[in-house]
Amino acid sequence: MGDDKTAIRELDARHLIAAGSGRIDAVLSAACPDLSRARIQRLIADGRVQVNGNTVRKSVHVADGDELDLSIPPVDHLSAAAPIDLPVLYEDDQVVVINKPAGIAVHGGPGDLSTTVATWFVQRYPSEAAKFDAERPGVVHRLDKDTSGVLIMAKTPSAQAALSAAFAERETDKQYVAICDGSPARDRAVVEADIGRHPGDRTRMAISRRGRAARTEYSVLARGNDQALLLVHPFTGRTHQIRVHLAAVGIPVSSDRIYGKAGATRHLLHAWRLVVPHPAGGSLAVTAPLPADMLEAIHVMGADSPAAPYSVPNPPVRTEDPV
Repeated sequence: MGDDKTAIRELDARHLIAAGSGRIDAVLSAACPDLSRARIQRLIADGRVQVNGNTVRKSVHVADGDELDLSIPPVDHLSAAAPIDLPVLYEDDQVVVINKPAGIAVHGGPGDLSTTVATWFVQRYPSEAAKFDAERPGVVHRLDKDTSGVLIMAKTPSAQAALSAAFAERETDKQYVAICDGSPARDRAVVEADIGRHPGDRTRMAISRRGRAARTEYSVLARGNDQALLLVHPFTGRTHQIRVHLAAVGIPVSSDRIYGKAGATRHLLHAWRLVVPHPAGGSLAVTAPLPADMLEAIHVMGADSPAAPYSVPNPPVRTEDPV
């Protein structure tokens, strides 16, 4: 009985007056920006939405002035048993940006209780996470498990939708620092080659005529020890894009056991800078300094000086649209 009372206390009950006409899920989505359209549709399917006192289906249309009632249960997101502490580079009421360490996945599969960025988000922001009707609350984009660097998370469903759209429409700017094996023929080049699933291994990606368009630009910052230090700009966001493209032109990321030659460390790729349209307007630029393992490899190359600008913390820059 005590558990029932707790559930009732946690229930989010909302009474709204429709500010316009339209299909119920569209009207509610506009009235409740903290709820995703998918979550609203699920609430309707579960019989948790009423119009003028009557339970409705998602196909119903409402009129201006109709009374709308929602009964929103808390979302039970899975959280790993062991708490972790991830370095926060920037935070406000819409987003949080972290410096993701290598070795931590952004998210796991359904029911996976391993430690991930998504489980960290649930632990750190339980009330915000409860507003997401998803296994991966806050997730907007991904970095490979062994890629370190800047990763942005949304703290509300509306911010998540805005950021996801920005990534999909290529309105973001991403810059990576990579150490690659070999020496590029040119100091600056663009790789344009479609990327799709490897035909013989579904866990890998490959250059494929049946793949999706992908474009990557790189410039050489330094050379040494039969390696090169690169600044890489992916214009598209395909899975493993930088690693596949660099391997395709004969300069795989160092220690990349999948697309290059396995080494003693993780693959040496770091998301150094991210610029995104901020969900509240304007833009946000955040950088993450190079981690210790890459600095050590850079030192062995004798490239400390060219790497210096990427090795120091820089304050995040938030610009706002003119009023």
